[in-house]
Amino acid sequence: MSQTAYIVAGVTYYIVSVLILIIVLNILSNKEKKYYQKQITDLEREKNLIISSQLLSELNKIDQLVNTEKLRQAVDEWEARFKQLKEEEIPKITDELIEIEDLFNEKEFKKLDTRLDEVELEIYYLKSRSNFLLDEIKEITTSEERNRETITKLKSKYRQVVSTYNKNKNDYKEVCAPLELQFENVDKLFVAFEDAMEENEYEEVNKIVKGIDDLIGNLEVVVHDAPNILLLAKTLIPNKMADLKKNQDKLSKEGFNLDYLNLDYNIEETNKKLQDVLSRLNVLNVKDSILELKTINDYFDKIYSEFDFEKEAKTKFEDQTRSLLVRANKVEKDNNALYRKLDTIKYSYDLSDEDVKVVEVIRTEIKEIKKVYNEIIDAYRNKSFAYSRLVKETNKLSNDLSNTEEKFKLAYKSLGTLEDDERRAREELNYIKYIILKAKDRINDYKFPEIPNSYYVELEEANVAIDYMVDELNKKPISIKTLNIRLDTARDLSLKVLNTANELVKTAMMVETSIIYGNRYRPLNNNLDIELTRAEELFNRGEYNKSLETTIRAIEEIEPGIYNKLLEAVKK
Repeated sequence: MSQTAYIVAGVTYYIVSVLILIIVLNILSNKEKKYYQKQITDLEREKNLIISSQLLSELNKIDQLVNTEKLRQAVDEWEARFKQLKEEEIPKITDELIEIEDLFNEKEFKKLDTRLDEVELEIYYLKSRSNFLLDEIKEITTSEERNRETITKLKSKYRQVVSTYNKNKNDYKEVCAPLELQFENVDKLFVAFEDAMEENEYEEVNKIVKGIDDLIGNLEVVVHDAPNILLLAKTLIPNKMADLKKNQDKLSKEGFNLDYLNLDYNIEETNKKLQDVLSRLNVLNVKDSILELKTINDYFDKIYSEFDFEKEAKTKFEDQTRSLLVRANKVEKDNNALYRKLDTIKYSYDLSDEDVKVVEVIRTEIKEIKKVYNEIIDAYRNKSFAYSRLVKETNKLSNDLSNTEEKFKLAYKSLGTLEDDERRAREELNYIKYIILKAKDRINDYKFPEIPNSYYVELEEANVAIDYMVDELNKKPISIKTLNIRLDTARDLSLKVLNTANELVKTAMMVETSIIYGNRYRPLNNNLDIELTRAEELFNRGEYNKSLETTIRAIEEIEPGIYNKLLEAVKK
């Protein structure tokens, strides 16, 4: 390519790049212009909405309702605020929007952003003032419609209250006078409302409506709660207190200590509270009365439960005290018997002072338990405590006695049964000797060609263990712990000897049976004949297990499953 072509290409590339850059800048500039134009347009629209058509309409209405000097002053103040908005504040916003337009045209966007935010905040503030002014004016212009709607609802509620009262008038005897007086006051307020509406005394109307609402709300609560308050305060609670007092006196004569309930004091305080509730009811004040009376009623219901609890506690206490004494006497008697035998036990058995110390500890604990028991019985006889308190004490004492009983069981198991352990060991020794004798008879009954040496080794071990056991039994004092170890060892070894004797007889019998069974195949199989001859040699040398293995292996080649058949034959 020639140098001219390169130059042309370069110039073309430069021109295209400049055109693209100009197009991009124009697009960005137009986008930015549209953004600011939209914000300015929005602010203009918001400015025009500061004074709404509803505000103008309400201002026109209020002029026709003015009938008092006080309302006149309020209207003048509202008109002045409206005039300030219209003639001072809005023109000021208009000027600021013109200034913003100039900044936009001059493309001073940094300043423009700041002014847009400031004007937006001013417009928001003015709209708030305008809306607040509208709400104040509507409070008067909509007063009649709003208050008449409220009064209609209040009249409906009032009729329901009066109807409830008239249907159940007998339930309100003590408060009929103050209730009916309050009904008259409500009726007068309804009349006052109509008069105030006629005179357009809107501020007074609002006060009257609030007064009627408060009175009817209170009457509704009083009419609903008064029958329950009177029933609880005049009948249920007084009757319950009288009945509880009667029950308390009866139980006290039967030996119950109920001082912890403070019933007399609580009855006295309750009477004061009932009088206070009834006094407040006479002035139609029932706040928290139902809650207070229900709390009092629930408290006296719990007293009935306390009475029942004390009756159950008395029965439980009487049962426990009888049981406790019997248990304590039994442990004391058994422990004393063990204590009397301690010298003999210590002489006959290898025991230290520490081993027998527990008997003295148990004696001390029983004495303490009986002391506490007598203190509880004295408290019971003197009526010093409620039965529920006495039951707690006997429960604790019963737990202490249970611990002592458990301690005695362990002591008796380790000390009181030593003689029994010795006696059982001597009986066990005779049984062990019988086992050895039985093993010898088993061996002697079967004519073994040779008895294996292992049998004699086990027999010797068993005899040595028996000798050790006999030596231990002949000692004074005897160590029961050591004796038990000797006993276990001798028993295990003697049983091992018996098992060995049984296995030897069983194996020898199987060998004999298998050889006899295999003889039928000798003429047919030379290898079988050789193996059976070898098995006979092993049998005669006393190697019965090897002899059995050799025989079975040889016959299995001719007749599989022969081992199980031979086993069944031996069992028979």
